[in-house]
Amino acid sequence: MLRFLEDFRTGIVEPKTLITAETSKRSYNLELSKHRDVENVFTAGVNSLDIDRSERRYLLSGSADGTIHIHDLHNFSGLPHFTSKLICKVDRNNRNAHRYSVECVQWYPLDNGLFITSGMDKVIKIWDTNCMKPADFIALEGRIFQHHIALSPNKSVLVAVASSLNQVLLIDLRSGSYTHELRGHTSSTLCCQWSPTEDFLLATGSCDNKVFLWDIRSPKTILKSFSLYDTKDHVRNDFKTATAHDGCVNGLGFTSDGFFLLSYGTDNRMQLWNVYGGYNEMVNYGEIPNETKKCMQFDVTSHSSPSLVYVPSEGNIFVFEIHSGKKVSTLLGHYNTVNSCIYHPFYHELYSAGNDRNVLVWTADHNQDAAYDDYLKSHTHYKVTEEKRSRYFAKNITADAWSSDEGDES
Repeated sequence: MLRFLEDFRTGIVEPKTLITAETSKRSYNLELSKHRDVENVFTAGVNSLDIDRSERRYLLSGSADGTIHIHDLHNFSGLPHFTSKLICKVDRNNRNAHRYSVECVQWYPLDNGLFITSGMDKVIKIWDTNCMKPADFIALEGRIFQHHIALSPNKSVLVAVASSLNQVLLIDLRSGSYTHELRGHTSSTLCCQWSPTEDFLLATGSCDNKVFLWDIRSPKTILKSFSLYDTKDHVRNDFKTATAHDGCVNGLGFTSDGFFLLSYGTDNRMQLWNVYGGYNEMVNYGEIPNETKKCMQFDVTSHSSPSLVYVPSEGNIFVFEIHSGKKVSTLLGHYNTVNSCIYHPFYHELYSAGNDRNVLVWTADHNQDAAYDDYLKSHTHYKVTEEKRSRYFAKNITADAWSSDEGDES
């Protein structure tokens, strides 16, 4: 690291090279943090997580009993030991709360003053963060497994909805009405994801074992139905018989550049698809136990080389290199099924949630206590005690340090 900093200072390496090297190192070495924690206020299993994209500061979560929580992730204490505190909550007894399980939560991409939740009560709710009340709600006919907002909305803000119906609905947030019904699946749709680079590309996964890629500018036709047997040298266009998995597809995720799509199925397999070529990259990730017929949220790294994917599987989290399929590690810490993983691109941390009513933090900083002790020991006028350590790091750097007795001489 010091060598990289010196090379960066002298102009030998570009800033991007330094960022990639440090991000990769941290992403490969995640372990359950001994210093960081999320305040445990959950009364049921946690189904979904999201971090706001404007400040990357607030963690939004939805639980199986209909409750919604927001935690503050920023550490202003200066101490290595830090618990992210609960700052907002929608209790299960709140008249505005969901009646049943909250299956999906997401911040509005451009502003953390708004977030959207959905669940088994067949309702999508748009919340005003300032007053923690719904600004609007949209009732649907099917149980909702996942919704997803286009990350770079242009003229209209479209929300894709995967539900127990066999069609995918697109809802315009500004009008609150349907704009599209994407028909093609023959069974419940469990997951949907917008491309991070193209506003008009949407991927959907269903219990009919299929993964469709849609161009919403032409909603009457499917752009691509991915097939297990399509390779770079042989791509068919058989929309009727092509299947992406031998089981339900309950997880989808694009890479950060939008070139590749990962799909996760109840056949205990993960597949990597070339989005623009329309074929299977034939990457073997091995068997990944997955028997849950609801949306499973996994996430990929950004700015690391090679890119990694963090996949929840029963009570574990598997870490794979995306393009080689190599298993990097298994993260152990949850006591029950893991439902959701979200990667923090600024801190290079991973947050995971599961049916054990915990949200765990996985970091690469394993020696923070020793580093702080060494720092304090170098200042001989400070004794390393917990009381003085807290007092030292909790001082406000903007506080007035002048004595009130200007004439007092020591």
